[in-house]
Amino acid sequence: MISAQAEPNGSALASNGISAVDEIALYDRQIRLWGMKAQEKIRNANILLITIKALGNEIAKNLVLAGIGSITVVDHEVVTEADLGAQFFLSAADGHIGMNRAVAASAAIQKLNPRVRVIVDQVDIRLKAPSFYGDFDIVIATDLDSNLLDIINTATRLSGRAFYAASSHGMYGFLFADLIEHDYVIQRARSNMPTATGRETKTRSIIAVSTKVDDEKIELVTKRELYSTWLLASDVATLPDDVLRSARRRRVVTPVLSCLRALWAFTGLYNAPPNANNRAELEQFTRLAQEKHKALGLPAETLRSEVLRSFLQNIGSEISPVAAVLGGQLAQDVINVLGQTQQPIQNFVIFDGGAMQATMYPLHPDGPLGRALLSSQMDVSMGTANRDAAMMGVVATGMFGPVTMPTVPIVDPSQVISLD
Repeated sequence: MISAQAEPNGSALASNGISAVDEIALYDRQIRLWGMKAQEKIRNANILLITIKALGNEIAKNLVLAGIGSITVVDHEVVTEADLGAQFFLSAADGHIGMNRAVAASAAIQKLNPRVRVIVDQVDIRLKAPSFYGDFDIVIATDLDSNLLDIINTATRLSGRAFYAASSHGMYGFLFADLIEHDYVIQRARSNMPTATGRETKTRSIIAVSTKVDDEKIELVTKRELYSTWLLASDVATLPDDVLRSARRRRVVTPVLSCLRALWAFTGLYNAPPNANNRAELEQFTRLAQEKHKALGLPAETLRSEVLRSFLQNIGSEISPVAAVLGGQLAQDVINVLGQTQQPIQNFVIFDGGAMQATMYPLHPDGPLGRALLSSQMDVSMGTANRDAAMMGVVATGMFGPVTMPTVPIVDPSQVISLD
């Protein structure tokens, strides 16, 4: 683990609250946008970012510039020549090829904002104990396979931590959020009719209404969003009823959603994406995409052969503008969630570069959402040892099905390094 932190002129910053004049000046524009209270929450946030490829570059850049408290980057892979094409923290001139990817990126991340603590962890994320995730306010996993996302999301759920997943495939990509239960407050002009508390949608409810202290014409409305897990949202969940009831709306749902679900299913079966040069694998992927498309209730004619061909050709590639769009949107949502003044993503965003659209789809299964979804599993307030033991049992069975666990080696002490 590499820790890097530098303060201007060696001066210490207050551990709570924004008090330094130069720091307030630095963040003046965003403080004006979302307020001092929100900026203090951002400043104290401890973020975990898993995998630092092109998408991770964009997420790290935006969060660090916003002034989060710390960012821990976990990545055990080394830099290759292919990484240099879309990852702006890396360069061959700086000798990054062959270096650990997170270590290579850390210096550039730190330069963006010396006030942010940058921590690099070179240990394979698959070897982390479930309790590891409890040390962070928000966990962001990028460019991982579906089974691993399920395991990490299960751990974040049991620790009560917000979880994001994201990936880019050339011109395509997605964002996913599981905030479990998230409350936020919006300000709006008071209506002549009183605002009633209660359910607004399947996932959103108004839980409190009050009047702003210094302006009785403004009301403060506290809303709560409920979420489901990656495993359920990525495959079992259906489109919202208002979409399924409308033939017109079903026709405009992007077929990229079906392609992504087919990709997640394929990699879950074969531990690798389909090989574009293997006819049998391409046929299997096509069958999976058609099955997922049908299960979503979408018309068969919208899953055209050219869409499938384009998606397959883009798997595994990175395009900087696409990573910038997805990374910017995810980072902005993290800032919104920390500030609790804006409605967050609910719960999938699918990016279709061919159509130049990033569309949000609330994908949830029938039944309870939020904390009630896993309330029967275990009490997260139990001791760490008991929780870890129980969690390892959950992970070993995948909670909802068997998964293969990696052999856990002894961690090399040389991978835990301090820059201080």
